[in-house]
Amino acid sequence: MGPAQPAGVAVYVHIPFCRRRCDYCAFATWPGREATWDRYIGACATQARGLAGSWADKGPVSSVYFGGGTPSLLPAGHLARLLDVLRCSVGIAEGAEVTVECNPETVDRAKLATYRRAGVSRLSFGVQSMVPHVLRSLGRQHEPGSVAKAVEAAGAEGFAGRYNVDLIFGAAGESMADWEASLLAVLALEPPPAHVSCYALTVEAGTPLARDPSRHPSDDDQADKYALADAVLSASGFCWYEISNWALPGAECRHNLLYWSQGEYAGVGCAAHSHRVGADGSSRRWWNVRTPERFCRLVEAGEPVEVAGEHLGVEQRALEALLLSLRTRWGVPADALPSYVYEAGLAERVYEAGLAERRPQQGGVCEGAVQRDGLAGGEERGALTLAGRLLANEVSTRLRWPAQLSASQGVA
Repeated sequence: MGPAQPAGVAVYVHIPFCRRRCDYCAFATWPGREATWDRYIGACATQARGLAGSWADKGPVSSVYFGGGTPSLLPAGHLARLLDVLRCSVGIAEGAEVTVECNPETVDRAKLATYRRAGVSRLSFGVQSMVPHVLRSLGRQHEPGSVAKAVEAAGAEGFAGRYNVDLIFGAAGESMADWEASLLAVLALEPPPAHVSCYALTVEAGTPLARDPSRHPSDDDQADKYALADAVLSASGFCWYEISNWALPGAECRHNLLYWSQGEYAGVGCAAHSHRVGADGSSRRWWNVRTPERFCRLVEAGEPVEVAGEHLGVEQRALEALLLSLRTRWGVPADALPSYVYEAGLAERVYEAGLAERRPQQGGVCEGAVQRDGLAGGEERGALTLAGRLLANEVSTRLRWPAQLSASQGVA
């Protein structure tokens, strides 16, 4: 089996506002639109009420995720209002995971207390680095000291063991010592995090980072920093469960697990995506218009906010299930990958023993990138090694239809 799929449907709420766009950011978010906040939240509330008609058959919501942008930039009452609307429309299950993305400089105890009263159970802090000159290189506004203050406030308001820290590695001027310092500083926070995400800096078209080649990251440098992150976090009791995510046992993000297991989710707000599975096992994905102003106009006019979508057939979903699951610690059915990925030199030795007619040409760097793991029930899975995680995209091109996986069993 692959990652366990949380029950119920999830809701993602997009808050597209920031104080300043970071140099690497290509998300649907805009600074300096404070006058739009109230109108936008009202439009989101209207869309959320409409979920009662189209999603009520899916049962109460198992997770809610406020992403952005910077959701914590808005008054806490705005998010509390949307949670109340969701409770009245589709319902929120008891014990549901409710997450708010926060920038450290935008929270205080009063705001966090309002979150807790509203039912928020998890925070995700966009820290990115704990080294001042690296933060400046990324175009971030906060200082490391604000992270410690935000985390202390979170602990005081009941979020101890209930928050995630996001880090980015590979910024211009970041040394290995800087990266290690960030990792150790995050682990030393009080209360400490239960979940750490480490993302390789990527160059997105149209960003200030893209326009400055001198600041582009090095693949070799990022590979070394990923390996260091895995070593430091593993030594502190964290387990990787998706290529960029490590958690203490039981602290995995349920909302993300739902995405990686092809669960169903409703998107609220501009640029938000939705996914719904049909009775025949096929599914449909669609997404809303990108800008907040257009989103508000359409909602207020009673018109659809969907801008585009796609249909996924049963076999297409089965292949996607393999692609997603390969990125997790649960891996894929062992025979979904060729033998040479499991052991370095295996394909060559098979040829030399006369068991294959042609010398292998396709193994290359992917040899030894996957290990075999036996799970309960005797199922054998192929899970990425540390080296395999660095080559995940390359390994994914070797995926093939496993013998025991029928089209109707596409979702692990």
